[in-house]
Amino acid sequence: MRLSVVKAKLRRNEAALVTCLHLTDPSVYELASRMGFDGIWMDLEHHGYSVETAASLMRAARTGHADCMARPGKGEFMRMSRLLEMGAHGIMYPRCSGPEEAAEVVRWAKFAPMGERGFDGANPDMPYCTMDFVEYIETANRETWLVIQLEDQNAVDQAEAIAAVPGVDVVLLGQADFSVLSGFPCDFAHPKIQKALEKTAAAARNTGKHWGTPCATAERARQMMDMGARFICSGTDIRYIKNGLEAVQKNFAALGFQFNNEFAPSAIREQYASPAPDVDSALACVR
Repeated sequence: MRLSVVKAKLRRNEAALVTCLHLTDPSVYELASRMGFDGIWMDLEHHGYSVETAASLMRAARTGHADCMARPGKGEFMRMSRLLEMGAHGIMYPRCSGPEEAAEVVRWAKFAPMGERGFDGANPDMPYCTMDFVEYIETANRETWLVIQLEDQNAVDQAEAIAAVPGVDVVLLGQADFSVLSGFPCDFAHPKIQKALEKTAAAARNTGKHWGTPCATAERARQMMDMGARFICSGTDIRYIKNGLEAVQKNFAALGFQFNNEFAPSAIREQYASPAPDVDSALACVR
């Protein structure tokens, strides 16, 4: 079984950097992994691709060194188990409601005695029945890691109890959903965001666990790392492509080229007769 890059960094109290990929072309996963990112966040909570597609994307990532972190939907414990079988090192579990649900995540993600994960061994994580069974079980329990998302005030209020659950490695504040559910959508400067970050950081510190959050910029990441965050999520392929295309348009506009850009702020205002959304900020938060 491949050893986890992210888990090794967390053991050394070093920050791990994970980037989010939404596109389902395996070459994008190969590129990110071989470029040396610590982890790749694949999102099956908000996207419609199958576990079979996820397996192909993870296979491409294995040409490099990055861990794959898969996010299933809330309550999708059987899908979570299959994603681990396909080779995911990490599971990000969304919308956790409390320590009881966090313990359920551990139960499905870890083999006995830590949990009750079903044993197979014939899939890429072992891989393919090539390891001693006992060694595989011990390695899987040691190298797979679990990120529990706190996305509403109730979960933040229970942050320390959630972090204290054996088998939980990271508690992560989902700032976008937290802001929406709290009534100030994507206002990341709101005082309640800062309070939630501080409570998440304290929960990790008091339980000896790690914490993290999405960060749109390196400057924001530095602020979070100064608060003790060691699990940093930043960027998404959709935004990388958008920024690159905009750079081309900006450079060629100087040569007289014109673009019928339906996503330009002026075009959006015209289409919807409302203020244009801050697309960069929305993409940067990566939920």
